[in-house]
Amino acid sequence: MITSAKIRSVISNIFIYLILSIMAIIWLLPIAWLLLISFREEPGAFTTYLMPKGYTFDNYIKLFTDTSLFNYPRWYMNTFIVAIFSCIISTIFVLAVSYALSRLRFRTRRPIMNITLILGMFPGFMSMIAVYHILKSIGLDQSLAALVIVYSAGSGLGYFIAKGFFDTIPRALDEAATIDGATKNTIFWKIILPMSKPIITYTVLTSFMAPWVDFIFASVIMKDNYNNYTIAVGLYRMLERENIYQYFTQFCAGAVLIAIPITILFMIMQKNYVEGITGGSVKG
Repeated sequence: MITSAKIRSVISNIFIYLILSIMAIIWLLPIAWLLLISFREEPGAFTTYLMPKGYTFDNYIKLFTDTSLFNYPRWYMNTFIVAIFSCIISTIFVLAVSYALSRLRFRTRRPIMNITLILGMFPGFMSMIAVYHILKSIGLDQSLAALVIVYSAGSGLGYFIAKGFFDTIPRALDEAATIDGATKNTIFWKIILPMSKPIITYTVLTSFMAPWVDFIFASVIMKDNYNNYTIAVGLYRMLERENIYQYFTQFCAGAVLIAIPITILFMIMQKNYVEGITGGSVKG
């Protein structure tokens, strides 16, 4: 006999799956459209029909062969270099700051946490003009090193999730290691980090994605230095009035390719990524 509780549960599940299905369609529709247009044979951004009349790989091929105006391969490599170095430096910064604020007790600990919390609420682009002039005064403007510095310098402000994760690791491990003669540095690198794979994964992913997709800082710092453009700035140039008709389908192809590294990283690290977020949210 089917009880009323089971009926309510079935109806509830149907309603939830229906909402999730609608949301999935809404989220996937722009991606499917972008992929479709990237193979479209006809040029132009605006057409009176939805489905392309012809399909071709030329949009992808021209990205890497026709580099006279838009050097997509170089911009892709620039972005990859900046993202890799920023990711390494930012990950070390975030984990070190998080561990220090989680384990060490000193007089200014609480004020520092409050100040960083407030500073983190302001969008980074508020300081971009000041940052640009500082970089220009020391001769680093329009360089990839400047982007790495900009993306890495303030990364320590995002310590909250990692600190929450470190808070869940028993302090008895630190105390036992200290009794055995280990220093704080040794405990951090040889005991805590090997146990913190989920939060390391989460930090690596977020540190890599920020420079990979950023447009504002890269645009301000690079100005008219086309050779040092990142992929976001370069693709935007394809959408300017004089270029959009001829290069719109190549823009779609470039947007598809730029999503590949992020997608691969998520697929490889998905399990640890979720564990890192949930572990870090246990304690603030």
